[in-house]
Amino acid sequence: MKLSRKISGIAPSVTLAITAKAKQMKADGIDVVGFGAGEPNFDTPDNIKEAAIKAIKAGFTKYTPSGGIIELKQAVCEKLKRHNNLSYKPNEVLISCGGKHTLYNIMEALLEQGDEAILPSPYWVTYEEQIKMAGAKPVFVDTSRTDFKLTAESLKKAITKKTKLLILNSPSNPSGMIVERDELKRIAELAVKHDFVVVSDEVYESLVYDDKQQVSIASLGEEIKKRTITVNAVSKTYSMTGWRIGYCAGPADVIKGMDNLQSHSTSNPCSIAQKAALEALNGPQDFMKGWLKSFDERRRYMVERLNRIKGISCIMPEGAFYAFPDISGTGMRSMEFTERLLDEAKVAVVPGKDFGADGNVRLSYACSMENIKKGLDRIEKFCNPL
Repeated sequence: MKLSRKISGIAPSVTLAITAKAKQMKADGIDVVGFGAGEPNFDTPDNIKEAAIKAIKAGFTKYTPSGGIIELKQAVCEKLKRHNNLSYKPNEVLISCGGKHTLYNIMEALLEQGDEAILPSPYWVTYEEQIKMAGAKPVFVDTSRTDFKLTAESLKKAITKKTKLLILNSPSNPSGMIVERDELKRIAELAVKHDFVVVSDEVYESLVYDDKQQVSIASLGEEIKKRTITVNAVSKTYSMTGWRIGYCAGPADVIKGMDNLQSHSTSNPCSIAQKAALEALNGPQDFMKGWLKSFDERRRYMVERLNRIKGISCIMPEGAFYAFPDISGTGMRSMEFTERLLDEAKVAVVPGKDFGADGNVRLSYACSMENIKKGLDRIEKFCNPL
């Protein structure tokens, strides 16, 4: 049976592939240290789990509106106002089956054949594939010379008459870097001047270190807000990766179009997970301080250790839970480094090639300090054998 050209052209997620291989090796009894998947090692808070159990017991197990329950949309509006200084109404909010699904809806709703979508490099691998699936062309902007931060100057050079949107991910996956307010203002001015959409993926907004500030670009004025879709999820902040609830806020007509698409594809997100997400947004948030402290300790330790390994250098990430070291000093490109590291040292990292940075690899520090120390010991021995 022949697949369509659209499906045949999709590259599989290298992150999931590496993670799957590492899990299989573990299942086979091999001691593998995994720095691959981007999910916290903390459990979902108990109050959130209890809300899900309560929903099941109450029989909240039927269809909901395709775009999510009104209570959750209202909670998103309140959260955006409280945390991001953004005012939205429920009809300007869509609840989807995870952040990745939210982004897919956006690309399908906005992009057409011949459109261009600007993608700062390095980038999360899914962005590129979703742009191409929608029939558009990804236009890459290299940020390696500006500490992996998009600048208005570099963005300006990539804008053409075909530019439909810009994907902005701050804090970034894979680099963990944050675009500061002043630069965001200049980027917003370009979006308004050239009338393109900004898709602002803010899923790592709660994971920010060293008194840095994550700013929602849509909060910088009404003109940029009209051209922005703000994307988020409960996955990273609340350690709810498997619950699959994402959301976005933007112009009502775009949200309606995405809702129409969702109604004929997935229909509503899981009813039970929606109730859990409602508790996540409305419930206690104090646990985050402890989680952030742990991530910060791991971040500092990992980067310090990486910079002591011959052939490796790493800038200090400002947010998220990834380090993105340059491994070009080892004489290997990212795929060779990743494959050999897993086979020879039993450590799983993600190659930077599919992130648009073949001289780098990504390590997640969303795992225990014990695993981080053991994994880095193995990487050091792999890179600097006696």
